[in-house]
Order: sequence, then C-alpha cells, then structure tokens
Amino acid sequence: MRLTRVFVAGELSEGSTVDLPPETAAHVAKVLRARSGDELVLFNGDGCELAGEIKSVRGARVTVAVGRSAQVDRESPFAVTLLQCVPRGDRMDFIVQKATELGVRQIVPVLSQRSVVRLDNGQAESKAAHWRAVAVGACEQCGRNRLPTIDPPRKLID
Repeated sequence: MRLTRVFVAGELSEGSTVDLPPETAAHVAKVLRARSGDELVLFNGDGCELAGEIKSVRGARVTVAVGRSAQVDRESPFAVTLLQCVPRGDRMDFIVQKATELGVRQIVPVLSQRSVVRLDNGQAESKAAHWRAVAVGACEQCGRNRLPTIDPPRKLID
C-alpha cells in the first residue's frame, strides 16, 4: 500500500500535532476517505519526510500526529534552472508539473517581446502563487521532498 504524501507549510517537529491546511484536509477526508489511525507522509520542502498518523477527522478538519523524521534525498545532483516563456492557457501548469517531477531546482517564467501573454504585477504574483501550488502537488505525487523555487514572471530582457 502506498502512503499518501502531504505538504504542510511551516515547521514540522517529531511528537507534535498539526492541523492539515483546509484544502488538503478536505481532500484527505472527503476524496481519500481517510480515518483515524491512517498513516501519512508529511513534508515541508526542507528535505525531510516525517511519518504521520491521523488522530481525528471532523468534517473537513484533519489533525495529524507527527512521528519520526527521515532525511530522504531524492534530489538531482545537477542544479537545473528552467527559463520558460509563459504560454497562453494552462500549458504553464503542465510545464511546472513536469519540470518539478524531473528535478528542476528553479523555474523562471519569462515574458518575451513576442509573447502572447501579458501580465501586470498583480497577475504575475497570482500566477506565481498558482504555479507554486502546482509544484507542491507534483512533489506530493512524485516523492520529491524539496520544492523548486518559482520566480514571479519577468521580462526576458531583465
């Protein structure tokens, strides 16, 4: 049986209890139908994995007891940076997902002179936050314990 991997932002320490973030908790409770006593693997992007056991599921609120930590290194020995012009539509989500799964350490979205996509500062920050969430999902899926750095979109000339 494969354990569910869950990203939890913030500090995770052995022996503590954490409430899963609302979206993650809803997925664990409603989609995966997890119950008290089920095991999870927790990570926060710093390279460690921690065992977790669900203590309670109340609606869409899930509390997890944090167990032993293990330093698991699944990172590529190459520090790859991907500069990617932002395509229109949701294609960038796919690019971020696959780059994360392949071990890219930094993703730099760029807007070139002939790019179709135009973003103001607010849209650029919103897109970067969305792509970070896509990278978190990819890390949960592929077993990677470190999140890639995703810069806000910037002009290629910069």
